[in-house]
Amino acid sequence: MIAKSEKEILLLESDENFKSLLNIIESIPSRKRSMSVETHERDKNFRDVIMHLYEWHAMLERWYREGMDGDTPFIPAADFKWRDIKQLNMQIWERYQDVTLNQALKKVTLSHERVMDLIKSHTNGEIMTKKYYKWTKTSHLYSYFSANTTNHYIWAIKKCDAIAKAILEEEKDKVVQ
Repeated sequence: MIAKSEKEILLLESDENFKSLLNIIESIPSRKRSMSVETHERDKNFRDVIMHLYEWHAMLERWYREGMDGDTPFIPAADFKWRDIKQLNMQIWERYQDVTLNQALKKVTLSHERVMDLIKSHTNGEIMTKKYYKWTKTSHLYSYFSANTTNHYIWAIKKCDAIAKAILEEEKDKVVQ
């Protein structure tokens, strides 16, 4: 058996985790998927989580495009440093409060496909070699790609699983009353 490259594993795990995420959402009856749950956390419904992923895909695509064009992208975003990540994520949350879950799912599915295409367009060496591209500084493309796909999807799966359980629990409580 031939060992898979890091690129192949990244693509496989990203797709598997993305599908797992969608399956969690689809496990909830469609009429209840837009429900928000009581939590002190930022993300209160599936849409919040999905749009968070979408926006981070969009930022990755911007970093990539600007970096490949020879520019130095603002990472994570203009006027934000990594220490400001909580404020950036809150701004993202606020920006998408008027988006429906169906719109969010369409957006994130398309952005996921675009990011997968970016990964596919590179060799394993280009993805895994640190400093291969000037814009990644001391890192490699893999760290950017994995952080915004499979690793972020694992986070989203945990969030959506908790939201799904809360929705089902709330519905169970209504039946008991």
